[in-house]
Amino acid sequence: MADEEPKPLTYIPEVILKKRKSNEEWAIRRRQQLEERNLRSKQNKAFNLKPAEQYIQEYRNRELDLIQMKHRGKKQKLSLATLDSKLLFVIRIQGKNDMHPKTRKILYFLRLRRIFDGVLVKANEGILEMLQKVEPYIAYGYPNLKNVRELIYKKGFAKIEGQKVPLTDNNIIEQALGKHGIMCIEDIVHEIANVGPHFKEVTSFLWPFTLNKPESGFQGKKKLFKEGGDAGNRGDKINELIGKMN
Repeated sequence: MADEEPKPLTYIPEVILKKRKSNEEWAIRRRQQLEERNLRSKQNKAFNLKPAEQYIQEYRNRELDLIQMKHRGKKQKLSLATLDSKLLFVIRIQGKNDMHPKTRKILYFLRLRRIFDGVLVKANEGILEMLQKVEPYIAYGYPNLKNVRELIYKKGFAKIEGQKVPLTDNNIIEQALGKHGIMCIEDIVHEIANVGPHFKEVTSFLWPFTLNKPESGFQGKKKLFKEGGDAGNRGDKINELIGKMN
């Protein structure tokens, strides 16, 4: 059998070779920077150890938060019959200080992972029970059509394969929700405002709203709105808060 002719080497332009080398050097520098940052972080943690008394106080505060949450859960349940609307807008207004992991778990389930995150939810017995348990950490009420529309147009992002995508193209909406007859932003507004049959699909498609801190701020205390504080059920007055934070 005759020897096969050697294949010519593939020509790679010099520009591509330089780019590859540049990318490799950048990757090496980036890895070194991360290693140095991790080392500094470990060193800082070693030097900034909290006093034992502080750990004990934090533990007691978290346990107290759990006890208070259980007490709220035993109170008379909120009734769906007393609600003026099935549509609720919920805003997280407190950070994680003194928060028990079980409280945080409920907030995460509601998709309120960060302070000033907001979500639109459909009221049912399960949702009302969760809102009651984490009431000092949230403000909620009945959003009007104007605020629903402005939230979606101004703060609306889609969740596409775990990525936060701006709603700048109706094609994004049609691809994700077209099978439910929802083709554009106005269809989303209509479905949410009317708590339509595909409400769950639409709200799952939307990323939680990232709101601004109101200029006047909050009192910082976990006092209920009906008692002169910021937290809990605001009814229609949630629209004033949305206006300040949108």
